Amino acid sequence: MKKIIILIFTVFLSLIMSNKTGYSCTNFLITKGASTDGSTMITYAADSHVLYGELYFRPAADYPEGSIFEVYEWDTGKFLGKIKQVKHTYSVVGNMNEFQVAIGETTYGGRPELRNREGILDYGGLMYISLQRAKSAREAIKVIAELMAEYGYYSSGESFSISDPREVWIMELIGKGKGNKGAVWIARRIPDGYISGHANQARITTFPLEDGKTSISSKNLDKIFDPEIETVYAEDVISVAREKGYFTGKDKNFSFSGAYAPVDFGGARFCEARVWAAFNRVKDGMEKYLDYAMGENPGNKMPLWIKPDKKLSVHDVMELMRDYYQDTPMDMTKDIGAGPYSCIVRWRPLSWEVDEERYFNERATSTQQTGFSFVAQCRDWLPDPIGGILWFSVDDSYSTVYTPMYCGMTEIPWSYAVGNGSMMEFSNDAAFWVFNQVSNFAYTRYNLIIPEIQAKQRELEKKFIESVPYVDKIAAELYKKDKSLGRQFITDYSVNQGDNTVNEWKKLYIHLFTRFMDGNVKEPDPGQKNPKLQQPGYGNEWYKKIIEETGDKFKYKGEGH
Repeated sequence: MKKIIILIFTVFLSLIMSNKTGYSCTNFLITKGASTDGSTMITYAADSHVLYGELYFRPAADYPEGSIFEVYEWDTGKFLGKIKQVKHTYSVVGNMNEFQVAIGETTYGGRPELRNREGILDYGGLMYISLQRAKSAREAIKVIAELMAEYGYYSSGESFSISDPREVWIMELIGKGKGNKGAVWIARRIPDGYISGHANQARITTFPLEDGKTSISSKNLDKIFDPEIETVYAEDVISVAREKGYFTGKDKNFSFSGAYAPVDFGGARFCEARVWAAFNRVKDGMEKYLDYAMGENPGNKMPLWIKPDKKLSVHDVMELMRDYYQDTPMDMTKDIGAGPYSCIVRWRPLSWEVDEERYFNERATSTQQTGFSFVAQCRDWLPDPIGGILWFSVDDSYSTVYTPMYCGMTEIPWSYAVGNGSMMEFSNDAAFWVFNQVSNFAYTRYNLIIPEIQAKQRELEKKFIESVPYVDKIAAELYKKDKSLGRQFITDYSVNQGDNTVNEWKKLYIHLFTRFMDGNVKEPDPGQKNPKLQQPGYGNEWYKKIIEETGDKFKYKGEGH
């Protein structure tokens, strides 16, 4: 049975990020003091046009002395090598383990010459192996650093969000180039009361150098568990940059991003803009960084973290994942690409050429190629298996539903399970396909259909959020008496909510298709055979655009109608 589970997990890793495109994935990080209930939260949108969204599960396991673990590249499934297996691994649901440790990522790439294909650990392996081995965010950072040092790092530049019920950290890393084992890296704790974010661009700039009180280097890695430590970094992070010619100044002025991943136009407009959009939603005054976000002033960098004007609820954080630059100069409903129905998606490629000039579409947090996304919520006032909730969803975040999956659950809903359909195999019972049916139909008449989708979305998410305190209370009481009963209760709840959500979305699709088919809007007319019919057409503003483009070509010149 264990071999089957390992095989399924390996297949998942090979599929999830294969053919991964640039500027994919978005993370936001919320500390205890910045949330309304004292929880920590991180978000993750796993964006790829070939990523099949599903929720996977790896149970806790024991291994005999001398066991090995085979590592496969997350992007391609390529075998990278073998590492030592630990005696016991923890259960992992999605990107959260049974101790409420959660990890998300975004790839920033950085200097391509620093990738070392002789390494064994890619970024996907680092994430999921550390989740199986770490009981805290600090321990996850230590595990990642030690694995890279022992086995080498295979991937390009990467940013991690790492959380537990007490703290949230951002960790950025990149290889040292061919023939150089390991990686250079830095991890910083987000100050309590603040939020941060990253979206395919390295964001850590300068940082406090080792003082033994709040900052340490990797030569003192065992001190990472000191709660006063807020910054940890590879001891050669600056010296490698000097050797490569990326940095020549004083150590105190060293910038990780500046050396290893300088911000260019794409890094600002496609990546940093997403972080700016989230910051702009929760804090006044962020317009002073608008020129940076739009790629016009790369020197006007945003801070790594900000203090929001008010504390954020879990629903507020879900809404951050639904951003398309609303009410900003980059609002995707306002340019011609939105079409006559104010659609927020743009078909790829992201940029194109006309007459040898290059142009582009905006790249927002909410995007059609999301395979899955989540809000990982960690709560320290409950037992770990109950305290952690992975609010999980598939497909476009603007039109999906975040459904609660408790981190201590012991099985997952079939509708979200690995093996229920694939990117080229339709399954009527799979959440990924059911949600894509709804969203892709909505893209055809967006301004008419999306309000109905979001009404149902709000109804379900409100029900979940209001139900969680009652589920927590019952689960905690059961867990205190019998841990297995407590975990079975949260498992049953999570499985039922997942399957029910998909069933509700199936019914929603039937309703929408019936109501909006053929460009019409229909509703029942009591006592009549035929429904009431409206034909809203393209809208007055779009008709004006047609006239501007075509002049009198379509002007009606005859009599009558």
